[in-house]
Amino acid sequence: MKNTALTQTHEALGAKIVPFAGYNMPVQYEGVNIEHDTVRNAVGVFDVSHMGEFIIEGEHALDLIQKVCSNDASKLTVGKAQYSYMPNEHGGVIDDLIIYKLKEDQYLLVVNASNIEKDWNWIQSQNDVGATLRDISDDYSLLAIQGPKAIEAMQSLTSHDLSAIKFYNFVVGDFAGIDNVIISATGYTGSGGFEIYCKNEAVKQIWDKVFKAGADYGIKPIGLAARDTLRLEMGYCLYGNDIDENTSPFEAGLGWITKFTKDFTNSEALKAEKEGGTKRKLIGFKLDERGIPRHGYDIVDADGNKIGVVTSGTMSPSLGVAIGLGYVPNAFAAADSKIHIQIRKKTIPATVVKLPFYKG
Repeated sequence: MKNTALTQTHEALGAKIVPFAGYNMPVQYEGVNIEHDTVRNAVGVFDVSHMGEFIIEGEHALDLIQKVCSNDASKLTVGKAQYSYMPNEHGGVIDDLIIYKLKEDQYLLVVNASNIEKDWNWIQSQNDVGATLRDISDDYSLLAIQGPKAIEAMQSLTSHDLSAIKFYNFVVGDFAGIDNVIISATGYTGSGGFEIYCKNEAVKQIWDKVFKAGADYGIKPIGLAARDTLRLEMGYCLYGNDIDENTSPFEAGLGWITKFTKDFTNSEALKAEKEGGTKRKLIGFKLDERGIPRHGYDIVDADGNKIGVVTSGTMSPSLGVAIGLGYVPNAFAAADSKIHIQIRKKTIPATVVKLPFYKG
């Protein structure tokens, strides 16, 4: 297991450390609900340095990105970011990722921790255009400073106007006494804030100054367990749960980042799938009675026939009800449709709802 540059800091704070995607990561400090509420109402800090970062640069950098990614990266200007995914050759998803345009011929790709090696090998195998690739994952740290008080709490640490950084935009500049830091509004919680990319050797100074600056705003360290409940309340897909090598991006609701303005991996087959329509969809649901849905639980109809599977589920700290995502046939996918979740030997009724669960 690898450690992040802050692993000892988390241990000193009493975090429960668990293996996750090849790293020792803090799963919780005080408890999931407290940490979740901190992000929804104040400001919390996640160490998500396990994420992967690749630089793609050179005059053909965009050509390679356009080939391997579903979204149209030609729309990016310097200082903007874009959500995308990499399709595989048989209709599934290699990974979902964020693309940042750093300079005219330089891009940063941020990928899921569990997929770093797979993604790197895939992009390299597709690089027949002569783009230059660098895997900087082991050299960089990533902090997510999230919550409605994040901007106010952190403004003293930078000369940049944090309130001016719109969603999916970023600046490169000074932060907490460190230069050339990426300050990005690409959060995963639905409660505002931003993410900080810096060299490993700078992250402890940044962490300490962040907590000092946030002391009057109720700042707390937040673990991966609350990150999962926060993203699920927003209906955001988690790779390995809700999307994977065998899930169709159209079934998963990723049609909005699938742009047929260019050719890309498997684009012809995906275009045909879009035109023909899918037979099932990823839906959000709330349980009508007590119980907690979990990944892998069966979704059944009123007669107990299996119709689908739960991909993510939890007790929503913000809403006080059990929520989940899962794939069901189109006939059960409309809002207010009635389904049932098989929880051990009980069949619990549930209602399909529009996403996100949490409206803010």
